[in-house]
Amino acid sequence: MARPKASELTERELEVMHLFWNRGEQTVAAARDDLAAQGRDLAYTTVATLTRILVEKGFLEQVNEELPFRFRAIRTFEDVSGNLVTELVRRVFGGSREQLLVRLMEQRKLTSKERAVLEKILSEKQK
Repeated sequence: MARPKASELTERELEVMHLFWNRGEQTVAAARDDLAAQGRDLAYTTVATLTRILVEKGFLEQVNEELPFRFRAIRTFEDVSGNLVTELVRRVFGGSREQLLVRLMEQRKLTSKERAVLEKILSEKQK
């Protein structure tokens, strides 16, 4: 019996999604070239397969009917990253955001920029 398709993104799928979030609508060839420019020289067929999977999973959509096909993200970075963080908190930290925050703070000291962002978020939540 075949395993059901996973709805979450693999590391490579997420890597391809970042291309579409950052660069917008593009072809598989352009996505492959962008990856190569970043030091990830994947075969065209690999990127095409990843793109097809992302279409099947509902993350990308094909926007034209003529060759070369162009694709664009239909799920936003905010939506996807929010779901990934929620899943991380649920699966790894038993739903405890406090434990996640403690682990993040134990990893390394906050930069002044990170501290300012955190303080801004906390002050806005109190209003």
